[in-house]
Amino acid sequence: MKKTDLEKMKALKLDANLKGARVPTRFGEGSASVPDKREQRRLDQAAGLVPFATKLNSELVAQLHRLAEERKVPLNELVGSLLAQSLAAQTATE
Repeated sequence: MKKTDLEKMKALKLDANLKGARVPTRFGEGSASVPDKREQRRLDQAAGLVPFATKLNSELVAQLHRLAEERKVPLNELVGSLLAQSLAAQTATE
């Protein structure tokens, strides 16, 4: 193996290690920051949450974001409570 080939292999190995490395914590954020995706998925499953994707009009999404900011609640909780209220109102009218 030529020396240049050896250096190329070292560079590829280094590049792969850098791409796989975690992002360092910044600005004093400790390990108590946002959990990684696997941990968040496990926490969501333990809480009985399931992912539910849908496509909405951009104006409606903007209204939802504004309402979530006004109420100081996460968007997931806001959408869940609004859906629960709407379904309760619908079953009450039937």
